[in-house]
Amino acid sequence: MCNAAVMAGEPLASGNRLSSLNHMHPVIKAFLCGSISGTCSTLLFQPLDLVKTRLQTQQFSSAGNRVGMVQLFVSVIRNENIIGLWKGVSPSFLRCIPGVGVYFSTLYFLKQQLFSGKELSPLESVCLGAGSRTVAGVCMLPFTVIKTRFESGNYGYKSVFGALGSIYRTEGARGLFSGLTATLLRDAPFSGIYLMFYTQAKRFALQSDFDQTFIPLMNFSCGIMAGILASISTQPADVIKTHMQLSPEKYRWTGHAACSIYKNHGLIGFFNGGLPRALRRTLMAAMAWTVYEKMMETMGLKS
Repeated sequence: MCNAAVMAGEPLASGNRLSSLNHMHPVIKAFLCGSISGTCSTLLFQPLDLVKTRLQTQQFSSAGNRVGMVQLFVSVIRNENIIGLWKGVSPSFLRCIPGVGVYFSTLYFLKQQLFSGKELSPLESVCLGAGSRTVAGVCMLPFTVIKTRFESGNYGYKSVFGALGSIYRTEGARGLFSGLTATLLRDAPFSGIYLMFYTQAKRFALQSDFDQTFIPLMNFSCGIMAGILASISTQPADVIKTHMQLSPEKYRWTGHAACSIYKNHGLIGFFNGGLPRALRRTLMAAMAWTVYEKMMETMGLKS
């Protein structure tokens, strides 16, 4: 009898959990789906972000020798152990998990309010993606600054919140929001371009007779294509952002940093670290969207 009651209670508890999820506001569901997708993609692709930051800071700090992506991977593993590739993952989690959640929930909310959930035109996709990323980017910028500094290896912060306190004491609120313009010039266009290419590629693929089993794979493939195009377009802004966040006392505005990069390194300087960034942003965005859409579908919502 007891065993039967316990066994009967298991599906009941599961049903209660599903019922509580079903009663959640759709925006909260979108936030949860986005946060979970952000967790998966951040953990997997953090090493690429670290290598990208090191390549960019190496370019600025040493005039001569350039180390390639593979050499830098090997160097980090040799000097800092394989765990060193995940340096900066704590601020990355604090930035990406809520940040991706804020992005997707804002995207869902704006799409429902402004476009009533209808199919988006290319221009609408650009505006919606850029607007949603701007909201998330401003909210999470202090953690972006800390993440960049952790990854560079040039700062001796002991913890994320210790770093927050240190930056605020020594640089004020301005330090926590250093590189804001460059970050938004990178993130807003990236998300706008990505969403435009992603929705158009997906729409084209869905017009074909596609086996439903392969829909997640199709979504991932569309995400890869969209991510490559968006990453290339926004790489210069990422280099400027990294430079400003690591030397806020040196560069007071975005144009100053851009001129300095061009003067010292030419046009090629704006594309330093481009390969690991393109790999990370492309794979991360593709995975985040694939997981997000699958979870939204499971919750009975149209993304």
